Amino acid sequence: MNNKALKTLFVFNGIFVFASSLLGLLYAIFVSTIDQNVIFISLSWAVFLLFSTLFMFVIRKFGDKVKEKEYLLLGGFLVRAIVWFIFPSITTFSMLIVLQIFLGLGEALGTPAYSAIFAEHLDKGKQIQEYTDWSLVSNIVGAIAVVGGGVLVSTVGFPVLFYLMGTLAMVSFIGILIKPRDLL
Repeated sequence: MNNKALKTLFVFNGIFVFASSLLGLLYAIFVSTIDQNVIFISLSWAVFLLFSTLFMFVIRKFGDKVKEKEYLLLGGFLVRAIVWFIFPSITTFSMLIVLQIFLGLGEALGTPAYSAIFAEHLDKGKQIQEYTDWSLVSNIVGAIAVVGGGVLVSTVGFPVLFYLMGTLAMVSFIGILIKPRDLL
């Protein structure tokens, strides 16, 4: 691939996807350490999805007015990094719910922005190839991370996992922040 903008997006969003995929299905196990009620696990994830959706309605209204879309992407990386750094201190279900709301905000900021930036930099006549390239990277990185997350949690526990997730999200944040202005 010769497209420098897409390479940059692939690298830094790939790092972010790795970070978020570390938790994967372990999320249910983590929530069960706070409260073993299966309904709470489902409710907490539903809150994330609901608030992601609500915040996306807001982003939908003003997102295209933001000239530098990477600022929205940066906001998404930063909000989720901060939340993941806080996750080890969760002791109650209500704390989890508040953090899930903020994760929804991060998702609403970052995901549409990534898609918009990606679409802006697609090469004419290579759209399927470049979308497929991203899907391949995302799936491979995600698969490796899910296994890595399981190994981490089973050996050193959830706090280390969350700190690693937050750190990797910050690497993505810094990488996009310091990239050359004309690249994206």
